[in-house]
Amino acid sequence: MKSRVATLQVVAAAVLFSTGGAGIKAAAFSGVQVSALRSGIAALVLMLFVRGHLTWSAPVLGVSLVYGSTLTLFVLGTKLTTAANAIFLQSTYPLYVLLLSPFLLGERIGRRDMLYLAAVGAGLLLCVIGRPPATITAPNPTLGNVFAILSGVAWAMTLLGLRYVERDATERSPAMAAVITGNALASLAALPFAWPLPMASASEWATIVYLGVFQIGLAYIFLTKAVGRLPALEISLLLLLEPVLNPVWAWLVRGERPGTWTIAGGAIIILVTALKSVYDKRTTID
Repeated sequence: MKSRVATLQVVAAAVLFSTGGAGIKAAAFSGVQVSALRSGIAALVLMLFVRGHLTWSAPVLGVSLVYGSTLTLFVLGTKLTTAANAIFLQSTYPLYVLLLSPFLLGERIGRRDMLYLAAVGAGLLLCVIGRPPATITAPNPTLGNVFAILSGVAWAMTLLGLRYVERDATERSPAMAAVITGNALASLAALPFAWPLPMASASEWATIVYLGVFQIGLAYIFLTKAVGRLPALEISLLLLLEPVLNPVWAWLVRGERPGTWTIAGGAIIILVTALKSVYDKRTTID
């Protein structure tokens, strides 16, 4: 029963994460305004959830800085390119994890990892090769793609950092401390550039509040409650719902249609990531 509840919690987290693309494209707000408000609200929600029972350290602060840049880069990328391109390009983060882990964690790259790197690289190339025309919801696809790729690099560094602080943790919840601080830093960094706030409609303000409270805040609460009760493989596979559903919400809510090349590249990235997760789990068991 506990594992079933945990599975539903991870699915709920993935679905909430996936709504970010549609929500971030709220027309009345600029990228920095969305980043400032979304992350600020999320930091408050998560602080209320943990009731302030966290311990910070220099490594946690370092991870927080990288995570905060991930949040900002993803928002800016989603604002400028299609939601599909933004999430698929960020989903190439395992490529950078593999490339950086030998230098940061001393982990070696195997031959099969090289095949995976090539496959993800091909998917990345397909996502950017089409060069979709600018639209109302994606006014600068080229620059947005750059931000999305950088957000993937930053997310890879965040995951490596979280692994480092959790591996050597002697205090409570260093990963959650990094998430909360990262959101707070992202909000504070964007806030000076967010003024004046727009005269937006009630529905658009509700969208911004939703992003902070539910798309980040509640999603992380669900995820943190489930991580200790499910195998890592199951969690990683369930979270692949996010890049699958993200373009769907953007299409349903904003009428944004991803290009054929983007869909093909995203499908490759998601498929090979799922296959690698399964393979890694089996080789660990063997």
